[in-house]
Amino acid sequence: MPGFRKEMSILEALELHPQARQVFEQHGMTCCLCMGATSESVEAGAIMHAVDPETVVEELNRLPDDRS
Repeated sequence: MPGFRKEMSILEALELHPQARQVFEQHGMTCCLCMGATSESVEAGAIMHAVDPETVVEELNRLPDDRS
């Protein structure tokens, strides 16, 4: 599975893995409901919610590969 990056849009992350939404929500990032999800980066969203972007990306990259 391709890796998550802090520069990718929140929408890209949500499309990349079905469980990405849960990671965002665990950090108070209700990005799935936000209009900015299409253009805002994972990094910008994390900073906006006072969360370390590196932590979010690490957790996203630990999601299991759902293609198996």
